Amino acid sequence: MGLLVTILTLAVSLFFIIGLGVGARLPRADEIPTCGYESCTKSDPDKINIHLVAHTHDDVGWLKTLDQYYYGGRMNIQVAGVEYIIDSVIEALNQDPARKFIYVETAFLWKWWQHQGQKKRELMKRFIDEGRLEIIGGGWAMNDEAVTHYHSMIDQYTWGFRRLNDTFGQCARPKIGWQIDPFGHSREQASMFAQMGFDGMLFGRLDYQDKSKRLQDKTAEFVWKASPSLGSSSDLFTTMLYNNYGPPPGFCFDILCQDSEPMIDDADSPDYNIDRRLEEFLNYAKNQAKYYRSNNIILTMGGDFTYQYAEMYFKNMDKLIRYVNEKNGTDFKAFYSSPSCYLKSLNEQKLAWPVKSDDFFPYASDPHAFWTGYFSSRPTLKFFERMGNNFLQVVKQMLVLSNQPDNKQLQLFREAMGVMQHHDAVTGTEKQHVAEDYARLLYRGFRDAEKLACHSMNLLARIKEVPKPAKFHSCPLLNISSCEYSSDNRKFVVSVYNPTSQPLTTFVRLPVKGVSYSVKDYSGRDIITQLVPIPDPVQTIPGRFSSATRELLFQAVNIAPLGYQMFYISEKDSVFEELQNDQPNLDYVQTIGRDLYKISIESDSKVKIKSLKSANLDYTQSFHYFEGAEGNNKIFVNRSSGAYIFRPKENFAKDLPDTGVFQIFKGPLVEEIHQIINDWVSQVIRIYNGKNYVEFNWLVGPIPVNDKTGKEVITKYSSNLKTNSEFYTDSNGRDMLKRKLNYRPSWDLRLQEPISGNYYPVTSKISIEDKSNQLRLSALTDRAQGGSSLEEGELQLMLHRRLLSDDAFGVGEALNESAYGQGLVARGQHFLLGGSMAELDQLLLEEKEIATELALRPWIFVSPTEDSFEEWNKNYRMKSNDLLGKLPKNVKILTLEPWKEGEVLLRLEHLFEKDESPKYSVPTSVDLKELFSTFTIHSVRETVLSANQWIEDLNRLQWQSEGNEVPVGNNKSEPIIDSFVVRLNPMEIRTFIITSSFNAESS
Repeated sequence: MGLLVTILTLAVSLFFIIGLGVGARLPRADEIPTCGYESCTKSDPDKINIHLVAHTHDDVGWLKTLDQYYYGGRMNIQVAGVEYIIDSVIEALNQDPARKFIYVETAFLWKWWQHQGQKKRELMKRFIDEGRLEIIGGGWAMNDEAVTHYHSMIDQYTWGFRRLNDTFGQCARPKIGWQIDPFGHSREQASMFAQMGFDGMLFGRLDYQDKSKRLQDKTAEFVWKASPSLGSSSDLFTTMLYNNYGPPPGFCFDILCQDSEPMIDDADSPDYNIDRRLEEFLNYAKNQAKYYRSNNIILTMGGDFTYQYAEMYFKNMDKLIRYVNEKNGTDFKAFYSSPSCYLKSLNEQKLAWPVKSDDFFPYASDPHAFWTGYFSSRPTLKFFERMGNNFLQVVKQMLVLSNQPDNKQLQLFREAMGVMQHHDAVTGTEKQHVAEDYARLLYRGFRDAEKLACHSMNLLARIKEVPKPAKFHSCPLLNISSCEYSSDNRKFVVSVYNPTSQPLTTFVRLPVKGVSYSVKDYSGRDIITQLVPIPDPVQTIPGRFSSATRELLFQAVNIAPLGYQMFYISEKDSVFEELQNDQPNLDYVQTIGRDLYKISIESDSKVKIKSLKSANLDYTQSFHYFEGAEGNNKIFVNRSSGAYIFRPKENFAKDLPDTGVFQIFKGPLVEEIHQIINDWVSQVIRIYNGKNYVEFNWLVGPIPVNDKTGKEVITKYSSNLKTNSEFYTDSNGRDMLKRKLNYRPSWDLRLQEPISGNYYPVTSKISIEDKSNQLRLSALTDRAQGGSSLEEGELQLMLHRRLLSDDAFGVGEALNESAYGQGLVARGQHFLLGGSMAELDQLLLEEKEIATELALRPWIFVSPTEDSFEEWNKNYRMKSNDLLGKLPKNVKILTLEPWKEGEVLLRLEHLFEKDESPKYSVPTSVDLKELFSTFTIHSVRETVLSANQWIEDLNRLQWQSEGNEVPVGNNKSEPIIDSFVVRLNPMEIRTFIITSSFNAESS
């Protein structure tokens, strides 16, 4: 036995050395893997090949929570139990070696795997190695594509793939995207799949007009040119499924399907039906085939939570396949297949395919159902998710910098964030109790990760052992000006960590109770502070239990990238030093803006902003709302506005009655207008010293519904720009796409909903440009929102929705969120930045810096203390050394996290698009050996984007596009120069596994 173990250990070592996979499992000695394309049934070139794909679509939460879906709880809500689905499929595959099945959601697969005995585990491994159980998609969840941020999307695929790789090896490496249920599809998603090494993608939902035209023109399959910057390396072959992801009508053989007739081949039975059923099936197949270019068609044999009794489905498909193939003179061949085998068959035909370069937003399923409401549904959950990614990156970075390994707490945090990317999680399209469970999972991840962060800060900052190490507390409720560690203590230390890749100067705001404070920086120098009152509407938010009435404001200057600074704060005893700026400026001060803007409140309560830097740029801000349409949902025209659907009752927004109340506060660091619109809408407008943007802090809720009318609240930024009905929105926080009012690039649009039909997802930024006057205005958001430009020169963003009717797309509840016995209150930020396009380089750089800081905010830790400044300074380094070498301004570290066996996962990202900026849209190089001061890099090996395959092993299928003689496929990144110098082209993300040794002396 010992000799066998030694041999296997040596074999595993050789397996990693020769580079067969990133963390791949060594095949057993008695098996010859036939997974992947080797396991595919050969198509018949002279027949219509029917690829039957047995699948189940298992939401990681929707009508039930993740655990309720897995264990089969709450069957009164939905008959669904994923544990039984996987059990049943494994048993059914074991009955017949001809059967195949695909599985998608790694979150459920991993949950199942952890609870199985050796026998079931071995069966699953065998089926994967034989290619009979194929992992398709393979992310932790099937993510949404509209409101997800690319950072979190990459993370959730990376983690799902790592679990698959570590558990099953290369036969479980996904090669095909399977986005069958998200409500519209982004260009960035396709680009990511290509960069992950995928050979193609299949999806289900697209606009009903687009689908009709594609079927008619035979353009349902195409090469998606997903990034102008990255070229063919980001192109992806894409298939639009014919029947979304369901089986042909009448051919669902699942216990959940009550209207389908089984295949009865007993000739003695009066219910014998093979001939008739075969004719119905082949007529359907023939009809589908006429809309596609190839003689291969794919039929998705499954649906939501199907295969809880898999043998029933498989036994009927066995008969269907048998009788199709036995039929005399048949023009059809039917067989078990998979998405990858289907695409392989298409690829072998070497056809030329049409191309697409835009995206699939917005998605409409009928003339009055535009799925654009979910861009803004559940705004507080959307913000919590964005905070989750923020803190996840902070913790991962700090673990690497303090030389700590990967651990279970971090893994659970990754998994919680992976679940949040699901297309019924961050979207806000789940039942209320499910939304609360998502928040519970994410909160648990936060709580456990905070312990990791506290330990890391002690390792990074502590100079010597102390009897009671400091506690470094996060303040996750700063959004509502609540932090018990700052407000309930007279002395505390604030540690500001900078997770970005450039030196950071930022303003820190902390809720306090006192009237005068001293703030010392790391050198012991007293720095300038300002106290600003917390607005009354914020103080009275339901669930805000803080008694703090002011915010203490100071500036943290030049924090090193991936570094921190500490500030010692103490409340002064003298009450006579109360700052004047704690009181409103009453001396007829009507404007704020310092040297950059003149900002005032008009008589109609609109906020007027005049740029003093760009003389021709003016805009106003105002709040409005749409009344949500209500109907019985029986016919299209009676569709209600709901969690998915945005459908205003009238094609115009209503003004809000306003109080006309506002106060102005000015001080050395910030000037603010506190404006109350009415008793449920208010805002703070800010101009910080030295900052070029205008900050709008909006507060909406509880939205009143006593008038029995649902409301969808928007903010408008109305400028004097001439925009020709064009505007730009980001794709998952990356490329900007041009939008045009009442227009689609792919077909002649017929539009019956002119408001919702012109809404697009805004993950981080929406912009307009006046090319004749060379002006630009952008709004950057702190969470995903729906947005548009419905009028010339206007930016419009939806802030909050409260509705009283369901839209009849499955969730079965009105989007009527409440908290603490009242309607939900949401608070958020917009950053408005405008200027002359003659200074485009600087303007774009500032926009990207703001977007980066909104996604990776400086993280605030508060440590109550009884120590004096001198005592604290003696025990803790109050300023980190430069942990990161200087990076070009157009490059950032996207990922820095502990990986496996002491390795580190590193991603570098070029921030600019091709031709976006004359100065910054250029290739640049980074010397990895000079990047970090805390550890020395010994080896670097590049992987695909998802870190589950070495880049040199990348071998994508080649696809020919119409009018393009160069096949789409394997344009690889330029190799690493001299082992450590990396070259990045515009929009490129490069991923590396590095080995290093830690230099404790440099921390």
